[in-house]
Amino acid sequence: MSVKDLKYDQASSPLPYEHVVFTDLDGLEGILVDLNTKKYYQLNETASLIWRGLEKRLPLNLIATELTERYEVSFERATSSMETALRRFEEQKLVGQEISRQAVTDFGTSKASP
Repeated sequence: MSVKDLKYDQASSPLPYEHVVFTDLDGLEGILVDLNTKKYYQLNETASLIWRGLEKRLPLNLIATELTERYEVSFERATSSMETALRRFEEQKLVGQEISRQAVTDFGTSKASP
């Protein structure tokens, strides 16, 4: 598995929704609170690192690289862990797909048909 296999790319990456608040507990673990549903989620070190990367809008390959450096795992293992975390974030409606910058550009320059 590689970052290329994920459904996201640099132009269209998952972003935390505004109604989700992250609180860092100890520099490692964290808590997410969904203000819409009033649910909270405890994140382990790996999920917290991934979440922080998403908040910073880092490309997925950089987040995976950071995982490999911090935990001394292969890039494939880091990518697999990231994919699992992203899937769980999506299932709980904590992140959404950013509109591709190219799609916005294309939409803004398209002309209405007569």
